[in-house]
Amino acid sequence: MIKLEKALSIANDCISIAREKKAKPIAVVVLDKHGNTIVSLKEDDASFFRIDVAKGKAWGCVAMGESSRGLGDKAKSNPAFVNALTVTSKGRILPNPGAVLIKENNNVIGSVGISGDKGENDEKICIEAVKKNGLDTD
Repeated sequence: MIKLEKALSIANDCISIAREKKAKPIAVVVLDKHGNTIVSLKEDDASFFRIDVAKGKAWGCVAMGESSRGLGDKAKSNPAFVNALTVTSKGRILPNPGAVLIKENNNVIGSVGISGDKGENDEKICIEAVKKNGLDTD
């Protein structure tokens, strides 16, 4: 289980790393392994919709046990399956790069998702923040 202090540290590090990289303004959401929101932060100039997008990326990631990039790849190769997942999840899954699993001792404890910049950049920021906090990703 991811604790609030660690989730908040990851979220704050995501924003710090995004500023260092001069990324567009972001929102970041950290979920526990059951898909519950632990932390959500939005930079001042990020769109109000960014939290919803970040959560959709992170929720699909933790629900399916793989990065949102992996879900995006599945959407390309098997769109009917991912469409069915989206319907079954009542639209909570967003299969686009920008979210990764958070692992401790090879066990999934949560996920982190970002929205604001290109999906590839969002994903890199997530990975760097998770590792900076002594945890692993997928």
